[in-house]
Amino acid sequence: MIAYLILVHQYPNQFKRLFRAIYHSANYYLVHVDKRSGVGLQTEIQDFLSGFPNASLLKSESTLWGGYSLIDAELRGIKELLKMGLKWEFFINLSGQDFPIKSQAYIQDFLNRNIGKDFIKVSNQSKVRPETLNRIQNYVIEFGNRIIRTPIKRPYLRGVTPYIGTQWMILSRKFCEFVCYSPEVERFKSFYRHTFIPDEGFFQTVIMDTSYKGIIVNDDKRTIEWVPMGTIKLRPRNFTSNDAEFLLASQDLFARKFDETVDTGILGILESRIYRIEVLDSKTRERIALRNSINIRWLKTSSNIVPDGPGIAHMVRADAKS
Repeated sequence: MIAYLILVHQYPNQFKRLFRAIYHSANYYLVHVDKRSGVGLQTEIQDFLSGFPNASLLKSESTLWGGYSLIDAELRGIKELLKMGLKWEFFINLSGQDFPIKSQAYIQDFLNRNIGKDFIKVSNQSKVRPETLNRIQNYVIEFGNRIIRTPIKRPYLRGVTPYIGTQWMILSRKFCEFVCYSPEVERFKSFYRHTFIPDEGFFQTVIMDTSYKGIIVNDDKRTIEWVPMGTIKLRPRNFTSNDAEFLLASQDLFARKFDETVDTGILGILESRIYRIEVLDSKTRERIALRNSINIRWLKTSSNIVPDGPGIAHMVRADAKS
């Protein structure tokens, strides 16, 4: 069972296609609409979600690229999803311009085989991306619709190594509970509130520099192609129909970025693949159920029934922080 948080700020029709492509009645869905996008977008999405009992809207707040408001939306979303359902095992965050490249059945099967793991890109910021250290060294203020990057320097968190990755992740319920409720995390929240682009470092640093012990997989399961954008950052390239073969061959679960105003054909290609596989998966399950039903009926009428033998459950727990 999966808990999805989807961050939306435009393109309601594209969001609806994404939602349908990842929908399953056993999952939970929470959608945050950027308050700056206006009431119209929020109303349209709220009306759309009213037909799905396992989906709802997170209270809308303004979010700004590069600011802590994105972290705040993520944390509020995780906390709300924890309240919505007691049984989900994984949290997945998406933007409204992401899209699955695997069927929901495939994604669920993959995650069922990886219970307890956290899929998140993690690198030592000082060693791998030292050019980004100014993001955490300089005091930053998020004010209204502005990010103010001051020249004021400040020391980093004592005894902590800064880590960096991407905003996108698949987190275990265990870590979600930890990041929302552990007192250890409060100083990380206070510090990263005044940093630049904290959504690429906050979760990575918390997962690596606290007492949390889990199985960390250095992979966010996203296919993204980064291209330069000015002097500040890289941006994800918009995929088009020309990328269909590349995306369909990927071993990841999701891809970004897509823009229906640039190329809507690629979404149709992915939908055709996803829904075709969903139908095939459904038929496979039906065949397995029929076969099991036949086997059970045979066992009930057979006199050669062997009692079950003893079973052994075995679990290996790892701490990937070393």
